[in-house]
Amino acid sequence: MEASEFDYLAGRVADLIYQAGRVVVFTGAGISTESGIPDFRGTGGIWTKFDPDDFTIQKFMGSREARKLHWSMLCDGGLLRGAEPNTAHYAIAELEKLGKLECIITQNVDNLHQKAGNSPEKVVELHGNMRWVRCMSCDRRVSMEEVLPRFKEEEIPDCQICNGILKPDVVFFGEALPIEALSNATFHSRHCDLFMVVGSTLVVYPAAYMPMYARETGAKLVILNLGFTPMDSQATVLISAKAGETMSKIVDKFKCRMSP
Repeated sequence: MEASEFDYLAGRVADLIYQAGRVVVFTGAGISTESGIPDFRGTGGIWTKFDPDDFTIQKFMGSREARKLHWSMLCDGGLLRGAEPNTAHYAIAELEKLGKLECIITQNVDNLHQKAGNSPEKVVELHGNMRWVRCMSCDRRVSMEEVLPRFKEEEIPDCQICNGILKPDVVFFGEALPIEALSNATFHSRHCDLFMVVGSTLVVYPAAYMPMYARETGAKLVILNLGFTPMDSQATVLISAKAGETMSKIVDKFKCRMSP
């Protein structure tokens, strides 16, 4: 993309944010890859190294060997490394500070929006959060930091209260999305006037319904993603560029429009 075109499109998005009353930002793996977190479906992604059919909730609950595989993927696949927010996360946090962010709906489980400074109550996590582990028997929730050190001595740590199965508090294949998160995401999608997709291919459902709900109720749609999405033809503005550079440019231009 030519620099002049990029500058023009970023300015159009800044104008849309300025005019909007309720802005929802929807994020996917494309925002977190710039923090060094591997995606799942891209070249070199998680599913090029592991078979997704081995990572269902049914196999996790029914097989100790499957649980070993799950934990191996989580610990060795890069998902639990100390990633830090990038410029895209900080730009979205800046939108909240500027009073222009209704909420973030995220498919990511990395907690980077909160680390960047977004209020936890503004972040709707459709697929859970890797910071937590939940017991499937007694429903006790503990931090991942508390559980990980036990891997040095235990092959698969169990709940220290009831000996139940511990599971990362994220959504596995075959598992329903958290009802409250899905309800909140649907509500905000249907009640915004600007819906911004940042770093998502929009192919994972039901998360990918959110921009559809926004368009159905008249919201303008902005898509910032490297690569095609099924919603591209419905976007008011479409930018194929990296999330960090793009969001930083958009927020800088928006702040200029706010200046007297």
